[in-house]
Amino acid sequence: MNDALPSPNPERAVASLLALLQLEEVETDLFRGQSTNEGWMRVYGGQVVAQALMAASQTVPEGRLCHSLHSYFIRPGDPALPIVYKVERDRDGAGFTTRRIIAIQKGRPIFNMAASFQVQEQGLEHDVAPPSDVPHPDTLESDSDWSRRNAPHAPEPWKTLWLRRDRPLDVRAEGQGDLQSFFTPERGPPQQRHWVRLAAPMPAAAAADPVLQRCLFAYASDMTLLDTCLNPHGISWANPGLQSASLDHAIWFNATPDMNEWHLFDQDSPMAAGGRGINRAIVHDIAGRPVACVMQEGLIRVRA
Repeated sequence: MNDALPSPNPERAVASLLALLQLEEVETDLFRGQSTNEGWMRVYGGQVVAQALMAASQTVPEGRLCHSLHSYFIRPGDPALPIVYKVERDRDGAGFTTRRIIAIQKGRPIFNMAASFQVQEQGLEHDVAPPSDVPHPDTLESDSDWSRRNAPHAPEPWKTLWLRRDRPLDVRAEGQGDLQSFFTPERGPPQQRHWVRLAAPMPAAAAADPVLQRCLFAYASDMTLLDTCLNPHGISWANPGLQSASLDHAIWFNATPDMNEWHLFDQDSPMAAGGRGINRAIVHDIAGRPVACVMQEGLIRVRA
C-alpha cells in the first residue's frame, strides 16, 4: 500500500457535503452551488438532486416539506464549475406547493426537477415490513474499509481513486464480495440491499433540520440504485465498454430521515430493455419505519 496517499477522513467528508448544500442566493429564485471534484468525469447525480431540492426548499413557505420529486438528467455536469439553479414558483396552494427547478452550466440546462411540498397533516397509514433476513449493519464491512483493504491489489485508476477518496456516506452491502468479484462479477438476481448513513455524525443543529435531512437523503439515493440492473448481466463498473448514467430519478418521502442513523435500501430492478434499466428501492430506517420510495431509470449498455 502507498502510505504517501492520505486515508479517507469521514469528518472532513461530511463537513464538505454539508458545505455543498449551502447554496448562494445570487438573485430572487436563483441559486449557485459548488461542486467537488473527486476524480470523476462528471458531477455525481445525487449532488445535483440534493442541491436542486435545497434551492427549491428556500422558496417554499415554512413548515412545508418535500413529499415527492421527479427529475431528469439532461447533460453531464462539469465538476470543475459551479451550477446555477433557477426555481420557478408554479403554485402555492392551501396545502401543497409546487416548484420547477432547472440546473444550468455554461448557459445550458443539465438537469431539471419538479418537486411538490406539503403542510404536515395526519391521514390513513399503512406500510410493508422491512425484510427480516438482512444482516445488521454493524456486522458488515464498510465500503471505505473494503476499498482501502482491496485498493493495493487493484489496477489504476481504481487504486488511486479508492485510496484518495473521502466518503461522506458509510455504505455497507449485504454479501459484498472480494476484489475479484468486483472486477469479474457473477450473474445474480436483480436485487441488492445496502445500509447507508453519514460517515460521521453531523452537528445537532444540522440534524434537527428536516429540509437538510431530506436533501442529504436525496444525495444518498443515487449512490447504489443503478448497480441493481447490472447484477443479472455480470457486468462490472470497471468494464471499459460499459456506458452508464442516471437518466431520471424520483423520490417519494413518507417521513423525514435521520441520516446520522442507518437506512436500509431494499432495491430491485424489475426490467431492463432498450439500453435502459429500471431500478427501485423501498427505504426503511433502523427501527423498520418506511422512510421513502425511490425509482430511477438508468442508461446501461456495453460496447465492444
